[in-house]
Amino acid sequence: MIWFIFARMSSKGKNKTISIAGCGWLGLPLAQKLVKKGWRVKGSTTTREKLTLLEKAAIEPFLMQLGNLKEQVDPVFFNSDFLLINVPPSRKNAQAGYLEKMQGLLPFMHAATIGKVIFISSTSVYADVCREVTEADEPSNPSELLLAEMLFLPDKNFDTTVIRFGGLFGPNRNPGRFFRDKNSIPNGLAPVNLIHLNDCLGLIEAVLNQQKTGIYNAVAPSHPTKKEFYGKAILRSGFAVPDFLEEKTQWKIISPDKIIADLNYQFQYPDLMKCLDDPAAF
Repeated sequence: MIWFIFARMSSKGKNKTISIAGCGWLGLPLAQKLVKKGWRVKGSTTTREKLTLLEKAAIEPFLMQLGNLKEQVDPVFFNSDFLLINVPPSRKNAQAGYLEKMQGLLPFMHAATIGKVIFISSTSVYADVCREVTEADEPSNPSELLLAEMLFLPDKNFDTTVIRFGGLFGPNRNPGRFFRDKNSIPNGLAPVNLIHLNDCLGLIEAVLNQQKTGIYNAVAPSHPTKKEFYGKAILRSGFAVPDFLEEKTQWKIISPDKIIADLNYQFQYPDLMKCLDDPAAF
């Protein structure tokens, strides 16, 4: 899953403006949170039906689809202090045309004289190397997602920050529904690298406010095993707990130490096992 934030700071002290392309599971609550804090928010969607929903939430609605920008994008959408693009690759065919769509953004970014780009990526760019992984490690899992990072990082037209999120969960994405009705789930002793929606929003807001640059991993500091975390989540959701194989074959532990230190960020859900006990988390 992928998100970008592009920034051009206003020097007149006016209310900050952010454009969010892709008001979905993460983009919409982020937009709503920023509206409540006095931001002027523009939001895009690929469906006309959702335009009314955005407008009712005090989000200025725009219809926009990557891959068809020249024909139907409204340039007004890009005229903001910040531009967030929350358009994950297709689940059915994650790599098909993705890099080309990212390349299609560059002319609009350059025309808007954007000063800062925050590219929110995924920890999936790291291969399972069976040890702890930090930002100093070179990603070795080739994908168009990693190529997209390399597309923006060296661009001299703006400064770029990359945030690599781990697995996402929270409201309407309950981990208790993962692996249910399955058996003999492999790699049951492998550590998980996950982050709750509330911490996704908190970290993005911290990056917006502090204007940090660099590459950051974003996962909760705790790493229970797949068997521990998903077994408890499934049980609390009222389903029968499947069998997890007692093995630890392919794995990695993503370290969030850098983002915690640089942003002085305190996770709302640092302990993933305790998070499962909080009804408000879901």
